Amino acid sequence: MEITNELIANGLVNLVLPFVRIAAVLMSMFALSSANVPVIIRLTLALAVTFVMASTLEPVKDIDLFTVKGFVLVGYQLLIGLLIGFLTQFISQVFVVAGQVVAMQTGLGFASLVDPVSGTNTPVVGQFFTVLTTILFFVLNGHLVLFKLVYLSFTTLPISLDGFFDIPFIEIAKFGSVMFQVALALSISSICAMLLVNFTFGVMSRAAPQLNIFSMGFAVSMACGLIILTLVLSAFMIHYVEALNKVFALACSMVNYECPVIFY
Repeated sequence: MEITNELIANGLVNLVLPFVRIAAVLMSMFALSSANVPVIIRLTLALAVTFVMASTLEPVKDIDLFTVKGFVLVGYQLLIGLLIGFLTQFISQVFVVAGQVVAMQTGLGFASLVDPVSGTNTPVVGQFFTVLTTILFFVLNGHLVLFKLVYLSFTTLPISLDGFFDIPFIEIAKFGSVMFQVALALSISSICAMLLVNFTFGVMSRAAPQLNIFSMGFAVSMACGLIILTLVLSAFMIHYVEALNKVFALACSMVNYECPVIFY
């Protein structure tokens, strides 16, 4: 077989464009976008996934990378990959918000650590929830479901300039409210419990003003907070599966794919 410039250009197009989308997903997705994961690891994984997927995709024709249309198409693939990966960030942010609420209400917010995902200071409870969600994401094969969704996106959103206006940008923006709803549902029990504890201390301070409520109340609040946190964890899996299904349902609608409930 004679190797021509046209053959090399076609092979480059069919490799680079899928690579851009897959690499954008890995650079923005939950867990793998952490600063603790070296860029070379993500790049190598993106290349490996691209070589596996590219051989089964429909070949792209009549596209030259070194034209205005080619650059626009590269940017479009980058946008699709970033959006798919960005949606998975909601999984961790739901429980970071819930952990911050629990920590603020129970007095456990004084200790904070650097969140490896966002790089900001996060209360220990939120950091604990982040580690827990990361472990569960891989245990439940969330990464495999995501890669399957990326593969299906090449069929529902093929490599072309069509379908840009079909992406539900408004729904993605509105999904932030769902994040706060799930976070509040997880932390509402701790809010009510600590409200009762603080109300009890208020009654005690009125009945016995000689008691040092500040020194005693802090220790009791911390102890009650640990007990409440243990009880909150008993319902953690229910809320986690709910958040996971909502995130992937939105991701499926973004790539125009009808998917059933994935996680139970």
